Amino acid sequence: MPATAPEATSGSNGAPVAADPWRVALVMKTMTNPFFAEMERGAREAEAALGVDLLVRTAAQETSIEQQVAIVDDLIQSDVDAIVIAPGDSTRLIPVLAQAQEAGIHVVNIDNRLDPDFTESFGLSDVPFISVDNEQAAFLSAQHLAELAEGPAQVAIIEGIRDADNAQARLRGALRAFDARPDITLVAQETANWRIDEGYDVARDLFTADPEITLLFAANDMMALGAIEFLKETGRIDEVDVAGYDAIEDAIPALREGALDVTIDQQAARQGYLGVEYAVRLLTGDTPPAETMIDVLVVDRHSLSAPP
Repeated sequence: MPATAPEATSGSNGAPVAADPWRVALVMKTMTNPFFAEMERGAREAEAALGVDLLVRTAAQETSIEQQVAIVDDLIQSDVDAIVIAPGDSTRLIPVLAQAQEAGIHVVNIDNRLDPDFTESFGLSDVPFISVDNEQAAFLSAQHLAELAEGPAQVAIIEGIRDADNAQARLRGALRAFDARPDITLVAQETANWRIDEGYDVARDLFTADPEITLLFAANDMMALGAIEFLKETGRIDEVDVAGYDAIEDAIPALREGALDVTIDQQAARQGYLGVEYAVRLLTGDTPPAETMIDVLVVDRHSLSAPP
């Protein structure tokens, strides 16, 4: 890493632009989820606008935490100037990120929040966080789902990775929405680790154990799509209302046909763009906000603006 930062000029949006490009790494969980492709798209837009050299690194799966740790360790050795990370786990990435910061590399946290207490215990400090209010967004998705029930109903929840802060927040939001409806009974909850294949398997187990479930909240669209595949195969898709989260492109056809009733657009591209922008601000000696919450959009088939 250079001993002194390159001089910078201002881009058209007022953000600093490096004269001699800094090397900024974007570390994401995986590329098997289209959400992260959107995040990279936003980061690439920032790369062009701000004049940085963007390196994109991802693990094989969202559960490949040790691979993410190894990626960060490799980036320390390759002397990048900043790391923008969407961590797969809220605690296990902190030690290696603390090592990166000790090596003089700036760190920006996006999407899934690093655990504040664990962060402090490892001396990792001044890390801007960019995301959405996952609890409130999940509440809105689950509330929309609950409103589809005209009377007593049974609901199941498919969770994300349970050690991840965003998965915990989405679970809290969904539970809050269902608790507000005393005629809705939560009968099951299980993790599918954000994966479409596990979403299918978990849905199979849930509906086999309790065929009276008529509402299903999945903490991301990938798991929702896996569940929908099972419901279609078993001829039950018209009997069950399904809520998701992420508004990925692959979920749009399911929304249009009514197989998926609602999802949440958390503007992944915007998170990616701001992550790179905040890295550049840190590199220029500026202090970006400690926390930035991006607005979410509730998406159902009626709110889709594009024609089918």
